[in-house]
Amino acid sequence: MTASRVTGVIAACLLIAGCQEKASQPEPIRPVLSTVVAPLEATSIGVVGTIEARFKTDYGFRVLGRMIARPVNIGDTVAKGQALAAIDPLAAEFSVRSAVADFASAQAQLVNASSNVSRQRTLIETGAITKATLDSAEQANSAAQAAVVRAQSSLTKAREQLSYTKLAAEYAGVVTAVSVQVGQIVSPGQTVVTVARPDVREAVIDVADDLAGALKVDMPLKVALQLDPKIRVDGKVREVAPQADQVTRTRRVRITLENPPETFRLGSTITTLIPGKPTRGFRLPATAILTERGQSSVWMIDTQAGTVTKRNVQIVTNDDGSVEVVEGIAAGARIVTAGVHHLVEGQKIRFGEGSSL
Repeated sequence: MTASRVTGVIAACLLIAGCQEKASQPEPIRPVLSTVVAPLEATSIGVVGTIEARFKTDYGFRVLGRMIARPVNIGDTVAKGQALAAIDPLAAEFSVRSAVADFASAQAQLVNASSNVSRQRTLIETGAITKATLDSAEQANSAAQAAVVRAQSSLTKAREQLSYTKLAAEYAGVVTAVSVQVGQIVSPGQTVVTVARPDVREAVIDVADDLAGALKVDMPLKVALQLDPKIRVDGKVREVAPQADQVTRTRRVRITLENPPETFRLGSTITTLIPGKPTRGFRLPATAILTERGQSSVWMIDTQAGTVTKRNVQIVTNDDGSVEVVEGIAAGARIVTAGVHHLVEGQKIRFGEGSSL
């Protein structure tokens, strides 16, 4: 064999050996981004409302008249028995004076009729008068007695009507509304002043009809002060309106507060946190999803072996670009979130800790 042929054989052998060595080199370890999935928490819905008193009274006059005084305004604290408003009492005072005079006249007539009956009884014993005359005197005395009772009732009614010209607080509270100004004519039953008890407060919210259907009496809720959301108190649903408002199509919900602080003043704006329905699935960025021939899949990392495995999943795409995996993976799985198109089954990877979603 010539020297040139030997040289060519050696070169060919070296080339084949180099190719075999190159083919036997393992796939490079690829660094990837990953995250550990966690179940989606139920999102809470914040509904704005106000703090109101559970017990409040709308005060109004029982008689027609022109209001001459209203010494209280919104926000004033009133004591039990304190005057709230008054209407012109002149007509009622005249009625009382007239009733007093009628009562005095009826009493005088009764005295006269009683004396007349006594005289007639004395005379009939002597035979000076007839039995018919005595009967007439006794009837007059009975009529005088009835007239006194009627006059006394009229006087009591007149005095009661006079008392209706003034409004007084039945309990200590805070004025939350005034509806009539001094000088206006008020009708019987028309609301003039509203007084609320500040010691028993509750949160009042208006919610959509479908959301109100999920609220049940005694259901626990969280109520936060809107000026400082860190200030929160526990509450329970006390009442849900059975029908929606015809204008707003919302239903009113009243929430009993458990030991609310002083910062929860009447009229304060609050936010009630209503828990939403539990969400099924896990949220991932769209870059974690590999779609091939209409099938969605993710690369799941075997943290002990440091390899990846393709797992078919069912997804729902959100408006914000994120993806919710509703089937195919379990909580705690570590999923590749970037570079999913450059991986192969069983490939070695290097991953960071990542953050849970």
